[in-house]
Amino acid sequence: MRNYKTQMEAAKKGIITPEMEVVAKKEYMEAEKLRELVACGQVAIPCNVNHTSISAEGIGSGLRTKINVNLGISGDCKNYDVEMQKVDMAIKYGAEAIMDLSNYGKTNTFRQELIAKSPAMIGTVPMYDAIGYLEKDLLEITAKDFLRVVRAHAEEGVDFMTIHAGINRRAVEAFMRDKRKMNIVSRGGSLLFAWMMMTGNENPFYEYYDEVLDILREYDVTISLGDALRPGCLDDSTDAGQISELIELGALTERAWAKDVQVMVEGPGHMAMNEIEANMKLQKRICHNAPFYVLGPLVTDIAPGYDHITSAIGGAIAAASGADFLCYVTPAEHLRLPDLNDVKEGIMASRIAAHAADIAKGVPHARERDNAMAEARHKVDWEEMFKIALDEDKAREYFESTPPADRHTCSMCGKMCAVRTTNMILEGKKVEFCTEK
Repeated sequence: MRNYKTQMEAAKKGIITPEMEVVAKKEYMEAEKLRELVACGQVAIPCNVNHTSISAEGIGSGLRTKINVNLGISGDCKNYDVEMQKVDMAIKYGAEAIMDLSNYGKTNTFRQELIAKSPAMIGTVPMYDAIGYLEKDLLEITAKDFLRVVRAHAEEGVDFMTIHAGINRRAVEAFMRDKRKMNIVSRGGSLLFAWMMMTGNENPFYEYYDEVLDILREYDVTISLGDALRPGCLDDSTDAGQISELIELGALTERAWAKDVQVMVEGPGHMAMNEIEANMKLQKRICHNAPFYVLGPLVTDIAPGYDHITSAIGGAIAAASGADFLCYVTPAEHLRLPDLNDVKEGIMASRIAAHAADIAKGVPHARERDNAMAEARHKVDWEEMFKIALDEDKAREYFESTPPADRHTCSMCGKMCAVRTTNMILEGKKVEFCTEK
């Protein structure tokens, strides 16, 4: 019987938990150092006591950048089998987290199956599920009803929840004063804004924040403080609404830590490249170095169909500048629910961004795989190259689609391969092309 409720409480008591041991080993970090980071809130280990299939991961300072995959059922796409195939793909390609954003019908059956099988962290946005779970329209839902949904997700084993507690009346006033091109683009944020405006009440997640924290503490659920006022286009970034909400999130972070609830803070959004670094530093400063979870940022608004690329560019810059957790974006963003191919493209783009950032940040051992690839390329060892590649299947498929006559080259350069030429000269061999058959 453990004598602590949460990873943070254990860390504050000087206890190194089994989950900390697992994370420390994965991160090549001393367990005591990790415990100190969890105790002060700079690292979170989202790990619900009821999620027994999980392989614990850490998110935060000094650790590898993690990635999240969004999926779930919608009213227009109700195929549970396809969504579970996306889960399998996310696990296969190394996503550390999966968010179930289902917003149609009774979602708990799918979510319970997901939690039972997934070694990845599971996240949800209870606000999305409120209408279907409660079978009430938005205006009929009470503040206490919203808390019922939070408890239901916690009991099921969800490891982290996006709670849009920062969009309180003060933040809404700033948003209303400073007009935007895109207004509110957060689904959960827009629902809360609508509920607040229709009822005249304060945001229930803000008004009853202590009760929310008590539920999360009971099951060791990490709160992911949602950015309801994130920018939805370049022109809205770093405006009064975004910054006003961020200030509220900083205060809410400290209140959660006081109750030993682990925290992540969510960030933008859409943002020009030259603003990203400053935003990352501002967030870390205002939110006391809590782990930062970003959607993108998307660095241009004009590439629908390619937003896995626009977000990977922004995500790499963001993570190199201090972000700890990247939410993938697929080519289907802004257009439709992603299919299986979209999900894979989004995962790979996000993994590339995260890995590139880890190299830039000097994360221990981050460059080793790249060095191994260089060695394999130097030897022109195709099998080793495929093994090291982030996507072995695609690398092999491309190579074999136009096979070279000489397996010591590829079909692009053939016998004029620079690596082959240099290797031959350094081995004392003569390089000849016209006489070679």
